[in-house]
Amino acid sequence: MTSTEKDAEKSEQPAENPPENAEDEKAVLDEYIYNLESRVKQKSELRNQNLNCVRPPDNYFSKLDSGLKKNTTFVKKLKSFSATQIDTLLKDFNALNLTKYISEVAAAIAEAKLKMSDIAAAINLCSALHRTYADFSSNFFENWQKILTFKATDKITNSSKLRVDIRFYAELVAVGIFTNKTGLPLLGNVLTVLINMDKEEHNNIPILLSFCKHCGEDYAGLVPKKIRDAAEKYNVTIPRNTFLPAEKQTAVRTLLKDYFLSLTKHLLAERAQLQALHAANQRTLHTRGELSQERKDQLEQHQATYDKLLTGAQSFAEVLGEELGEAGEPPTLTLTVTETQGTVTIGGNEEFTMQAGTDPWQDEDTRTFYTSLPDLKVFMPNYQMKETVKSKTETVTEEMLDEDLKEDELSDSEAPPTVPDMEQEEAQPSNVSNKYALDAFLNELPNCINRELIDNAAVDFVLNLNTKNNRKKLTRVLFSVARTRLDLLPFYSRFAAILYPVLPDVCADLCQMLKQDFKYHVRKKDQINIESKIKVVRFIGELVKFSLYSKMEALYCLKVLLHDFKHHHIEMACNLLETCGRYLYCNPDTHQRTMIYLQQMMRKKTVSALDSRYVTQIENAFYYVCPPEAPAQPKEEEPPMHQFIRKVLHEDLQKSNEEKILRLMRKLNWDDPDTAAIAIQHLAGGWRVRASARRALARLTAELAAWQETVAPAVVDTILEEIRVTMEDPHPRYNQRRIATVRYLGELYNYKLLDSRDVFTVLYSFITFGVTNDHSNVSPLDPPDNVFRIRLVCALLETCGAYFNSGSSKKRLDYFLTFFQNYYWFKYSDPHWTDDNMFPIYVKYIYQECLTTLRPKLTMFNSWQECKDAIEELRQTLYPDLGEEDNDNEDMGDDSVNEGLDTIIETDDETDNPQLPEESSDEEPITENTGNDDGDVPQNDDITIEPRRPAPKPVEDVEFESAFEKMVMENIAERQRETRPQQRDIAVPMTCRQTTKKTYEQLLLLQQGKEDVEFVLMVRKGTKPQYKSFNAPPELASNLQQQALADKQEMERMKLLTLNISERQEEEEYSAESGGGSGGSGNPNRGQHVRQKYQHPKGAPDADLIFGPKKFK
Repeated sequence: MTSTEKDAEKSEQPAENPPENAEDEKAVLDEYIYNLESRVKQKSELRNQNLNCVRPPDNYFSKLDSGLKKNTTFVKKLKSFSATQIDTLLKDFNALNLTKYISEVAAAIAEAKLKMSDIAAAINLCSALHRTYADFSSNFFENWQKILTFKATDKITNSSKLRVDIRFYAELVAVGIFTNKTGLPLLGNVLTVLINMDKEEHNNIPILLSFCKHCGEDYAGLVPKKIRDAAEKYNVTIPRNTFLPAEKQTAVRTLLKDYFLSLTKHLLAERAQLQALHAANQRTLHTRGELSQERKDQLEQHQATYDKLLTGAQSFAEVLGEELGEAGEPPTLTLTVTETQGTVTIGGNEEFTMQAGTDPWQDEDTRTFYTSLPDLKVFMPNYQMKETVKSKTETVTEEMLDEDLKEDELSDSEAPPTVPDMEQEEAQPSNVSNKYALDAFLNELPNCINRELIDNAAVDFVLNLNTKNNRKKLTRVLFSVARTRLDLLPFYSRFAAILYPVLPDVCADLCQMLKQDFKYHVRKKDQINIESKIKVVRFIGELVKFSLYSKMEALYCLKVLLHDFKHHHIEMACNLLETCGRYLYCNPDTHQRTMIYLQQMMRKKTVSALDSRYVTQIENAFYYVCPPEAPAQPKEEEPPMHQFIRKVLHEDLQKSNEEKILRLMRKLNWDDPDTAAIAIQHLAGGWRVRASARRALARLTAELAAWQETVAPAVVDTILEEIRVTMEDPHPRYNQRRIATVRYLGELYNYKLLDSRDVFTVLYSFITFGVTNDHSNVSPLDPPDNVFRIRLVCALLETCGAYFNSGSSKKRLDYFLTFFQNYYWFKYSDPHWTDDNMFPIYVKYIYQECLTTLRPKLTMFNSWQECKDAIEELRQTLYPDLGEEDNDNEDMGDDSVNEGLDTIIETDDETDNPQLPEESSDEEPITENTGNDDGDVPQNDDITIEPRRPAPKPVEDVEFESAFEKMVMENIAERQRETRPQQRDIAVPMTCRQTTKKTYEQLLLLQQGKEDVEFVLMVRKGTKPQYKSFNAPPELASNLQQQALADKQEMERMKLLTLNISERQEEEEYSAESGGGSGGSGNPNRGQHVRQKYQHPKGAPDADLIFGPKKFK
């Protein structure tokens, strides 16, 4: 497509975004006019060429290729025409003689499935065919007649192709391939049929709208309304295409406007129908409480149809320059709701205005729960409240309640409240299905534990179960709520408040029964059934907040409880205040009285010797109702940098963006102590991130440590300190934090940020810190019922224990597992666990799974005694002299036993320090009494010998080690570059071996030992090897055998020497470990009696050693 064609395509589309100012508007207008002029000029030139074309003579076609194969291929390409093929097709067109195939070419182009972007290229191709072949236009037009001829009753099957075809045909007429006389009648007929057949449904909007946008300027003189207004504003003339007379353009424009008028009428009718349907759904929703799926689908279908018509009408109005008017206004689909402002009207008819700053509701959800109730009168439009029902707004004074109480006190006994007898419905036959429905409703009522469920239950009862007997049963069920289901009281109270406007007798009976039950419990003066008493007062408090129970009666209940303020009356008063005390305190009518009762309660607390539990309840209730007037603590504003670090590490960090987060962390100002401290704090907070991001945080810390040397030690120290602090305070609230911290420590070890010594130090701390190993001596840091340390050990081993599978780390883990089993069985065998209070089974499973995963072949101990025997055996093996030292320390007292084992600190066998003697450990503090020859130090004092720090190495040693390492690396590199000697002994191929039998002379020479040895020489000729046999003296074969034997013996000697060196190194490691574990006073050769584990030989197996030496042939 040429640049002019692209400009023409742009000019056909109206401006989507309106200009922001006059300059932009003028620029849009100028651009539109420029593009339109270019398009009109291009079409005029192309039309003149097609109408006045001079076709080539007949001898021109004789020079072209008339072959069947190429012409057939060209026709096939036309059937799948696209704009990208135009250059190739024009090249083929200039080389082919299509005289005999012109009808097939015309049919292929007409039937091709084109896109809007392919039309410009197709016009160029058709113009070339038209100017070359005289029969092309007639054949082409015949095909278009077949495509575009249909009746008004025909159904359009492929509207997308028809939309493209109409534009293509209109462009063919505009550029002169078809004359106006020939082409316009067919186009006019198509538009007329499309419009006349679609004046009701308007399904052809996309087809006609596409014609108006792309061809409307040529055939109807259409200009977008915004462009036309801008042209009138700036007095600019818009160019016109004059190939079609003005009267015919007017006729086309009138035809399109008629269609637009019918479209607006259809839109108004659809709008009215949508509004009516929405109103009907609203009425159904208010009367039935829900809409059927059929109605919902019907509404969605109408809404989609209306939106489609509205979009098409707006587009037509834009291209035709018309106004939609009333049809363009959105439908009225909102529901008018009357709201009451300033006054709160709830349940009954009581109204009051809240004072400023004394809102009794904790939050907006609580306010909505107690104040926003569905109106059941909407579901019962013909319902009228009976006049016989006693009004709920009768004022009840405290004096009246006092008199009632005195009259009640005259009786010696008080019976518990009873439900009024149910009366039979007058002239109503028994209905079994109604009874079953009521039973199902009442059984489901305790499951209504949210606002929506309880509201639906109230509507369901009013519409389907509203009979007198059912109301009595409902009242009894509401009153008989289980004393342990205090969570249902707010919902039952809301249920009663919803029913009150239409069924006031339910609320009246319920309040009367609660009042009688309260008086019954007060007069009984027993100290049982505390749960029932609390249920009654809390139910009353919930009804008070819904204005179903009089506030004055609630205050009188509080006064009665304060009159005899002891035992259960204290708990009842506190629960009543916690339920509705804040509501009464904030209400203007009861504020003063509530304040007086609160002060009276606090005075009684002061003058009475109450239990601390009651004192706490009284203070909590008082401060809940009347919180102290303290200024709000201003929230400390966190610096933006701290907020950024927290967001990056705790919210954004994940596996996919580690590199990005690392770059951000490296850009921090690590020289700023505050920034570095907060960054290290969040890097060490493994419990603050998601479990899925914990490994990513560890990897980030490891990568960051390569750039900031202080990060890794600071993070590890922080985590170790966190573990130690949580061990000193073993509160369950830290359990999840401790698990996350321990797992994060394991991830840090996996990324080599700490040594295995630190991991084993933590592991031994879990099983030794505060552990007494004595069931009779309970430790506050590790009580018998606290088995969480077992989970911590398993969590750490699951994270990083898989890496302790070789070398000294493997032996350390084996030793630790023995001590860990001892700790587990110590906890498991504690007398605290009985048949009624069994050891947690999940801890047992975690323990067994951990050991099985780490050591599948490990034989686990089955009792605590087996563990102690194994530890004693291990001690005798590794530290045989430890018993004598323990005997010397028996006089230290029982305090050392109560302290438990200290944290076992493992030495690093892999570090070698030549500055210290081999018997001592340079990393483990010695905290035991090792004796004193001079006798100056008292035996009761603990002597702590600080470990000697290794002296710094001299400069010469450092330079020597550097040069030595460099020389070793160079030797290794040279050995890798050396070429291996070629194999001298090559097996003789089977095809070259001698297969004939030896003669008598050869056998005789063989017995005399004088026969020459036969050798095979391999030579290469061309690309194939060839073998030649020759005889050599026996001395040559003997020398070769002796040389091979000498090489093999030298190899065996080197192998034996290497194995001896490896065994000696392992013995030295055992010796060092034994000496370090005993406090530095062990024998360095103590570990030699330990049997060494079999080491598999490395490298390729020796075939000669397995199968014997080869024989020379």
